[in-house]
Amino acid sequence: MKSYSKEIRDIINSAEEGTIFVNSDFAEIADSDTIRKILSRFTQVGILRRIINGIFEKPRYSKLLGEYVAADPNAVAYAIARNYHWSIAPCGNTALNLLGLSNQVTATWSYISDGPYKTYEWNSTKLEFKHRTNKEITGLSSITCLVIQALKTIGQSNISSDIISTLSEKLSFEEKKICLKEATQSTDWVYDVIRKICKE
Repeated sequence: MKSYSKEIRDIINSAEEGTIFVNSDFAEIADSDTIRKILSRFTQVGILRRIINGIFEKPRYSKLLGEYVAADPNAVAYAIARNYHWSIAPCGNTALNLLGLSNQVTATWSYISDGPYKTYEWNSTKLEFKHRTNKEITGLSSITCLVIQALKTIGQSNISSDIISTLSEKLSFEEKKICLKEATQSTDWVYDVIRKICKE
């Protein structure tokens, strides 16, 4: 147990503050029961902070605020997806926020997923996973999914030159290449907008 504990602690210590861990991240080190016991003990001594069952954070301390800051909901969402082998992508206002297209604070972080419909809550944060067909997610990079979902949320009639410019500035050259290549099977109008974003 001491050997397993040291291995797991070394991994945690080498990670950045705010990193989210799931039980399966340590599956190559020990069996699931041993991992649960070790992670539970680490939460008791402050090495980790439990977000929800099976999801832990290496606490992130803000010197400016003088306190530990809340876990990043987006990082938690992707950790849950990693744990259950789901493919996910932010949708709705969550996608707009992550791309800098909206400043509206959302109480619910929404994602499309090829897993079941699920919700998770902690403190004042709620995660919502909405089941969608695989073709909307599978085989697409996270940036392509994010852009497509953001455009769908805005709607074809509401796409403005400002939105195109904002996304063009937000995406790197490599991300634009990826979007152009991967989004060919998306709705015609969505792909036309992506082409305009990548031209700018």
